[in-house]
Amino acid sequence: MIRITNKSDCCGCNGCVQCCPESCITMYEDGEGFLYPEVDESACVDCGLCERVCPVVRQSAERKPMAVYAAKGGNEEIRLQSSSGGVFTALAEEVIKEGGVVFGARFDESWEVTHDYTETVEGLSAFRGSKYVQSRIESSFRQTERFLKAGRKVLFSGTPCQIAGLGRFLRKEYGNLLTVDIICHGVPSPGVWREYLREETARLLGEKNTFSSLLDLNDRDARVESISFRDKRLGWKRFSFSLTLSVPGKRGARNTLSLSEPLDKNIFMRGFLSNLYLRPSCYACPAKSLKSGSDITIGDFWGIQNIIPEIDDDKGVSLAMVNTIKGEAYHRKILLSSRSVGYEEALRYNGPIERSVRPTRKRESFYSDTEVTLGKRIERLCRLSYGQRSKRVVSGILGKRARRFIKRIWLLRNV
Repeated sequence: MIRITNKSDCCGCNGCVQCCPESCITMYEDGEGFLYPEVDESACVDCGLCERVCPVVRQSAERKPMAVYAAKGGNEEIRLQSSSGGVFTALAEEVIKEGGVVFGARFDESWEVTHDYTETVEGLSAFRGSKYVQSRIESSFRQTERFLKAGRKVLFSGTPCQIAGLGRFLRKEYGNLLTVDIICHGVPSPGVWREYLREETARLLGEKNTFSSLLDLNDRDARVESISFRDKRLGWKRFSFSLTLSVPGKRGARNTLSLSEPLDKNIFMRGFLSNLYLRPSCYACPAKSLKSGSDITIGDFWGIQNIIPEIDDDKGVSLAMVNTIKGEAYHRKILLSSRSVGYEEALRYNGPIERSVRPTRKRESFYSDTEVTLGKRIERLCRLSYGQRSKRVVSGILGKRARRFIKRIWLLRNV
């Protein structure tokens, strides 16, 4: 029976809920905004299946990829809509062309993140682009199993722990399943995302009280039109968070209210990148080092400007790691511009492949200080010290050679 005594022992993959033969496990949301399983012990028959499918309890061995590529998809428009190089869409289109089904994360009608599937190329647009919120898996594992047993090809994409959970849930290899996971920094709280969205939309609408009441956009005939965590208008490396609202205008028209902020200015992204509200399991991820069992792992190829500078146009390059023979077969099928890269070279600039994020003591302060707005909490906890601000100013003014010279002088003076 699953008993969560330490919250870092649950990644929230929902596998235990979907496999339970007595349907006696449900997910509840805790005070941090994450979902955890809860067992109705009166209905439990102690079959132990929930523990056997848990990717935290039963972790796989670490792996190395068979091959590593720097890759771009062939469609420039899709690449600009994607977080990095558009490799996911190229893989997904191939599976759909073969009569298959693609699972991925999308926004629902409330702009929360959920897992869903599509059988059309047009439906893939909802899955493109990173969503820095943990998605609700709900019944996606069961749906995947039904498609597989019916003989359909399936591409299932998700975080490494979700892919590991799917593999444990299925309990057998399927030749018609292609699994694709991402290089994951960690998953932020859905509860914090709701709080941020409420405060930000209230601010855009000119609401003074952004803390005590839940914003109901319908009362103002306002609606969220789009959200992007990875807007590339300022470039791939300096991506922006963007949000667009529409509100009633004159003569039946609708006016647009927009927010666009670089990642280092947007409050939600600053808190995310400071690890303030990641799921507890992310600080000791059970699926790092390709333990998820995925066929292909994709992500941003950070550091590409230092490895293959001639292909870096600041529109996005994917790091694609092929982990299985099946993954390699699909990599050969799709139309990509790709260059082979050494694993250690890629790992040098993309540490999250193997390393979990470091715990921060500020996380406890973030969740305990609930008497002020989310924005004020993040601003206070992410505020740079005087030394950090000075270093940033100097780094912006001086070139690399000047910084190396100053460092050398400092070392000589302190010998």
